Amino acid sequence: MPFCSNCGAQVDGRFCPQCGASLETGAGGAPSAPPAAAGMTDNVAGALCYLLGFITGIIFLVVAPYNARKEVRFHAFQSIFLSVAWVVLWIVIGMALPWAAYLVVSPLLSLAGLALWLYMMWKTYQNQRVVLPVIGEMAQKQA
Repeated sequence: MPFCSNCGAQVDGRFCPQCGASLETGAGGAPSAPPAAAGMTDNVAGALCYLLGFITGIIFLVVAPYNARKEVRFHAFQSIFLSVAWVVLWIVIGMALPWAAYLVVSPLLSLAGLALWLYMMWKTYQNQRVVLPVIGEMAQKQA
């Protein structure tokens, strides 16, 4: 049984069931492109990892062929870790601040979170990898 030259999975047809790569070669012996139904590009999949936080991060870690792509896995893990850190930050801020101070800090923290979320999606869509401190390093190790 042949194996995919792209991801190493066993292939039982013309295309790899794991990553969608073609086993056939195109002109000049170069591998032909995967079929159009193979999915979206890494930058789109990576940006969508941030869309719903840890939910879309987990989805892209489970769904093939995206779970085999290192760049998408990085963004999925970074999205998951960022979501968890964000929830922990909200809990700590809520417990540490008095009620009146929380009313002042809460909208500012929400705006900062929205800005970070949009920034991460935009930079990822532009094929620019943003590695967040601590969280990004952990994501790189997991991907």
